[in-house]
Amino acid sequence: MNKTRTVVTSIILGLVSIISLIPFWLMFSMSTYKSEMIFQNNPMIPSDYFIENLKTIFASNFVQSYVNSFIISASAMLLSVIICSMAGYAMNVYEFKLKKIVNMFIMMTMMVPTQIGIIGYMIEMRNMKINNTLLPMILVWLASGLGAYWMISFFKSGLPLELVESARIDGASEPKIFCRIALPCIKPGILTLCLLQFLWSWNSYMYPLVFVNKAENYTIPIFVKSLASAYRTDYGAQLAGLTLSTIPVLILFMFGSKSMIRGLTAGAVKG
Repeated sequence: MNKTRTVVTSIILGLVSIISLIPFWLMFSMSTYKSEMIFQNNPMIPSDYFIENLKTIFASNFVQSYVNSFIISASAMLLSVIICSMAGYAMNVYEFKLKKIVNMFIMMTMMVPTQIGIIGYMIEMRNMKINNTLLPMILVWLASGLGAYWMISFFKSGLPLELVESARIDGASEPKIFCRIALPCIKPGILTLCLLQFLWSWNSYMYPLVFVNKAENYTIPIFVKSLASAYRTDYGAQLAGLTLSTIPVLILFMFGSKSMIRGLTAGAVKG
């Protein structure tokens, strides 16, 4: 009975995996066609035009756009995780006035659509004279309400306050307690937030669309969109660019999927 259940489960999981991979295969297969030929052939079977599509995108500003996206995503991921971790630590370890109000404010920020504040944010960046740089697309991810709430929840369930008190009695400084004791206790949560933050900033289209006015500041989504003119859209080249743009995300998920699953299922009740 157990063997049968294992076989059936494996078959179902295999089918789900194949179905999930079909869009990626279609994206790659269609990127091997010339634009005009994509809808005239079977898109499941690759063609021989992939190298030409690669030449098209590399002849444009693809490398610079790739580097820009990586700089933005890596910086946003690192700084956001640091800030959110510090916020989560402070909200759990310290007692201060208006703590409940601050916690409520963090939760309220998750209810407000980001599109509402983009005009004010754009004016703010313009007044700071950094609206034509990569900084607006990095800074927008730092004050993440979801990230702060995520870290608050993980610190609440994963960091025993007794450890903090013991470390203080032993004479450890607050930065040392935070780095050496608190952060290792919530490692799955940190890695999960890293993956999510990198994915969000890597795939972001709205903020680059608003703040990017120069080709040298293009990110991958804006670059892919730029491969279209008023007379022709090069779908083959766009799909080739999208195929290459998924590589960093796939690598991150390959090496961090187990930690991400542990982070997403942390606190689940066994029954």
